[in-house]
Amino acid sequence: MTTVSKDAPDLTVLDGLARSLTPGALLTEPESVAAYRFDYTADAGAGVPLAVVRAASPADVQATVRWAGEHDVAVVPRGAGSGLSGGSNAVDGCIVLSLERLRGVEIDPATRTAVVEAGALNVEVKQAAAEHGLWYPPDPSSFEICSIGGNVATNAGGLCCVKYGVTTDYVLGLDVVLADGTLVHLGGQRVKDTAGLSLVKLFVGSEGTLGVVTRATLRLVPAQSPPATLVATFDTVEDAARVVVAVGNTLRASMMELMDQASVNAVEDHRSMGLDREAGAMLLAQSDAPGAARGEEIAAMERLCREGGARECFTTTDAAEGEMFVAARRAAIVAIERRGAIMLEDVGVPVPRLPDLLTGIAEISRRHEVEIPVVAHAGDGNTHPVIVYPAGDAGAKERAAQAFSEVMSLAIGLGGTITGEHGIGRLKRDALPEQLGPDVMALTHRIKQALDPQGILNPGAGF
Repeated sequence: MTTVSKDAPDLTVLDGLARSLTPGALLTEPESVAAYRFDYTADAGAGVPLAVVRAASPADVQATVRWAGEHDVAVVPRGAGSGLSGGSNAVDGCIVLSLERLRGVEIDPATRTAVVEAGALNVEVKQAAAEHGLWYPPDPSSFEICSIGGNVATNAGGLCCVKYGVTTDYVLGLDVVLADGTLVHLGGQRVKDTAGLSLVKLFVGSEGTLGVVTRATLRLVPAQSPPATLVATFDTVEDAARVVVAVGNTLRASMMELMDQASVNAVEDHRSMGLDREAGAMLLAQSDAPGAARGEEIAAMERLCREGGARECFTTTDAAEGEMFVAARRAAIVAIERRGAIMLEDVGVPVPRLPDLLTGIAEISRRHEVEIPVVAHAGDGNTHPVIVYPAGDAGAKERAAQAFSEVMSLAIGLGGTITGEHGIGRLKRDALPEQLGPDVMALTHRIKQALDPQGILNPGAGF
């Protein structure tokens, strides 16, 4: 595949780009540019950009991509920078194309849709929808700081996807700038539309490698009913995982989250919330079924927990009280980060294989002598093992990297995936062929070649 030139052009060449952009959109000062090198991973391997474009309109995006094509310069699209797989980390000599200034959100109650610019935050869409009694379900733990463009790029999920699905289930249309600068409008406010190829789905999850999303049309649903909440603790994560499987066989929880002992203790160390430090695992489940069915569903979950060996169960229909436990779950990754340097996984398996995955992760942790706390969207089999090692310890870092690789291979061997919602980015690129195989990898590269023959769009990310 054609790749971009490694020789960055002289900064004077940027004069032409600056003239084609909204005044002030181009940043070239080293201090300003440095702020856009990393996503949340802060990977030391991130490159140094030539410049940053803070697009103020789709026309700025088009002008940037056209200029980059003319000068054979890489373009790294960027939303809020909250990504967890290195997908928006810069490459040397690139233009970082930030969509953070595109923040428009328009709600159409009649069609139950939101037309949202790429830089708008997930929480802003939720708030705007709520004013009309509507709800946007995709719910990453970072919903308060992550952008819709980034959510589309990685096909983000979150805590509610066990019942309500992930980003792709709510994307009806996209505006995308292609590698030659063409702005295409795909889909729209139609719930059903099978005209032509499913191009909207092609761009969701493509991590900015096929085009730059500038706007999305999102499906909304009626506001969620106040949920009932169940918290159950277990002696082992395997016991908790077996209950997750049992619940999934008969019930449809609106949330089913798991925290192991290490992640529970990390949260308690970070901010005391009264969680059981002695438990081997904690399950957090919710039901938003209508009316009396909500209480019946949460009672059925409690019964399955007790039959599965729960140490303790607590239920509440007070939404505010339930949200306190949800807040603890959302805080887990930040809390674990305080224990040392981390490598964050995002592996998933078919739900019946969840106990095997958790057992295997524990064995990898023991073998490589690294701590691997686990938090999980357990109801759909998506786990986040977080490999923790002492910063500055080269030997520990090497063991952590080996554990990182083995966790992905374990998931693949169980019929799973190396990413459920964070994307491949640059950190998992080498593991993708093991999951997809040579024929699918070849097909992926043919699609990339067709849409981006120069290879300028986010090179090194995804595949």
